[in-house]
Amino acid sequence: MSQTSAVRGGLYKVSEWIMRFSLVNLQWVVFNLPVAFLLLSLLNSGSKSDLYVLLPLLAIMIPPVFFPATTAMVAKAREWVRENHDQRPERTYWSYYKENYKKSIAGGAFFTVLWAVLVADIYYFSTMNIWMTNVFLVLGILLFVVTMNYFSVIVHFDMKLGQAIKQAFLVTLVSPLLFVTVALTSGIILYISLYIFPLIIPIFSGTILTFLTFSAYYRHYLKRAGDEGTGYSSQS
Repeated sequence: MSQTSAVRGGLYKVSEWIMRFSLVNLQWVVFNLPVAFLLLSLLNSGSKSDLYVLLPLLAIMIPPVFFPATTAMVAKAREWVRENHDQRPERTYWSYYKENYKKSIAGGAFFTVLWAVLVADIYYFSTMNIWMTNVFLVLGILLFVVTMNYFSVIVHFDMKLGQAIKQAFLVTLVSPLLFVTVALTSGIILYISLYIFPLIIPIFSGTILTFLTFSAYYRHYLKRAGDEGTGYSSQS
């Protein structure tokens, strides 16, 4: 009887986490529908004139759409990771979205400019210099990890935008283990989502990726705080 109860309890716990991940991921997808539509249009575009229209529109939409939605998802991931240490009642995705909206747009504008410059450089050198193309691709991986760490920083610390961006770059550059963990974890999840099981994209991909990347960041934060302190106060 006790074994049966344990199995039932385990199944209930698994179903609870599946529901959590899928619900937040679906909300993230809904909020990102304008960006998804532009991306699909861009991938199906057959002329340069379409690119000249779609790329600026995408760059304009990313800061106010993608970044607030993703920040809210990372905030939910933080809530789940800290569940055993946080006695506050669970908050909704929408409450995190509203709370971080303005800060997310400002950070999104900064990172969108960086990504636009990087993509332009890759496109420019792709037909001219393969060595430089590979250099910028490596920089793209670095910028991806910095961006993911920025999301973790912005939801965990109560700090100004400039400090958050600086902290994201700093933690990425001085912690090789965190860099490799975030890069490999994200790469595996993205590969599986795009090439093996695309159907999980609207259900689990975003929440699994942000949960694992924030978990890696939070472990790094706890170790650093235990060793020397961070100098910053975390959000409640």
